[in-house]
Amino acid sequence: MASKLIQVQSKACEASKFVAKHGTSYYRQLLEKKKNYIQEPASVDKCQELSKQLLYTRLASIPGRCETLRKEVDYAKNLWKNRTDLKVEDAGVAALFGLECFAWYCAGEIIGRGFTFTGYYP
Repeated sequence: MASKLIQVQSKACEASKFVAKHGTSYYRQLLEKKKNYIQEPASVDKCQELSKQLLYTRLASIPGRCETLRKEVDYAKNLWKNRTDLKVEDAGVAALFGLECFAWYCAGEIIGRGFTFTGYYP
């Protein structure tokens, strides 16, 4: 176990050195490549305008998302009506989806408690 820790530490050290050596050039290349997305001059007013555009664009997409949700619910209702024709693969996908939802719920609970695991210990 200690040897694994030393290996991980050495890999982390190598990665840190690589980033320190090449990080600045990568950063500059990335900014140059994505220059058309950079707003010049950067001002508080322009940032507020862009944030409002994002908000209202997201709000405008809600009806389309609701329609997609309705289609998904109708599909699930249809599957439930014809559950006798349900294949094992479909049931497995549904079970994995339910398990994923439960895992995200548990992760959210843990994050909400400040990354602490609580329980009753007599």
